Amino acid sequence: MQTTPYGLRTHIGILGRRNSGKSSLLNAITHQKISIVSEKAGTTTDPVQKRMELTQVGPVVFYDTAGLDDTGKLGQSRIQKTNRIIDRLDIAILVAVADQWGEFEERLIKKLESSDTPLIVAFNKADVALPDGKLTDWLIKHKLQWVKTIATEEKGINELRQLIINTALEKTSAPRSILGDLVTADDMVILVTPIDSEAPQGRLILPQVQVIRDLLDNNAGCIVVKENRLKNALNQLKVKPRMVITDSQAFKQVDADTPYEIPLTSFSILFARFKGDLQTFVNGVRTIETLRPSDKVLIAEACTHHPLEDDIGTVKIPRWLNQRIGGELRFTNKHGADFPDTIEELKEYKLVIHCGACNFSRRQMLNRIEKCKAAGVPITNYGITISYILDIFDRALRPFNII
Repeated sequence: MQTTPYGLRTHIGILGRRNSGKSSLLNAITHQKISIVSEKAGTTTDPVQKRMELTQVGPVVFYDTAGLDDTGKLGQSRIQKTNRIIDRLDIAILVAVADQWGEFEERLIKKLESSDTPLIVAFNKADVALPDGKLTDWLIKHKLQWVKTIATEEKGINELRQLIINTALEKTSAPRSILGDLVTADDMVILVTPIDSEAPQGRLILPQVQVIRDLLDNNAGCIVVKENRLKNALNQLKVKPRMVITDSQAFKQVDADTPYEIPLTSFSILFARFKGDLQTFVNGVRTIETLRPSDKVLIAEACTHHPLEDDIGTVKIPRWLNQRIGGELRFTNKHGADFPDTIEELKEYKLVIHCGACNFSRRQMLNRIEKCKAAGVPITNYGITISYILDIFDRALRPFNII
């Protein structure tokens, strides 16, 4: 059974101190025993995920996280994992016990506000303590929504669920289209999808599937071919296709086989725009001209997979870049949630090259871009990098009217 990818879900995180009832709250919201509940503080060690459909909102994923007040070396590792979850959130639920409210909660709220993350405060264990007038005045001053809950008895959960729905409908990004502004009804698009050692057995990769679905949603059609069948497909069409979209690894051959008057780009560049900031990536790729041997380059990939013999991120891009600058760069590869946690770590690199991030939410990708900007480190994208190295840069960006 196919499910909605994580990158297209609304991400909702449950945050707070240890033993504030975060796990009980997730269990109550989902009506399932997803997280282990214990009176012992620090029971939740790694983030717990639950995918589900939320009425009116659609597909969401909830995260139960370790307490952000954890201590010790192991506690710091747990906090680090929670902070990585915060970077991807569309909505945050701060779980607090009213008589424990203090500087910790206010620092966390400030952190969430700095990334413009919508926030709901859940005062859990309301049978033990309730927010006083001073605290409610502070919440009103900061325009925060709040609700009283007793998670173990499922009290206040319906109110909390409705606040989540209202917030999702009001404050999270409206659904975006990958190609909606580039095609019109009845346009035909050719998709070039190489079937090589990196292609998953028996299926297409996620960006290809999502582009096909997006074309159908926009009442356009597509022809899917391998790179060695593109010429034949073009010859059989009575009308020129609206555009050709290729896997970046086949860029050079597809560029040669596609008449210049037909717009051409790649799946990765489409996702640079869909999940990130295309202009920032375009600006970042020009840093390649300033790279010198021994400079450090970070290559980041949203997926976690075993690198193959001629892997794009660990082999091909490093090889092409070394050839381009005429020397050996120092490459670091990061996968999945693994990414420099501090500005100082990022400052070690001259350039960050990121994949299309099809598995990430847009907010998660934009947060990574903002981290790079804060560190003063240029960031670009796989497809943009490949088109630049292969001297197809201007043509690959022509469909977007960007320079």
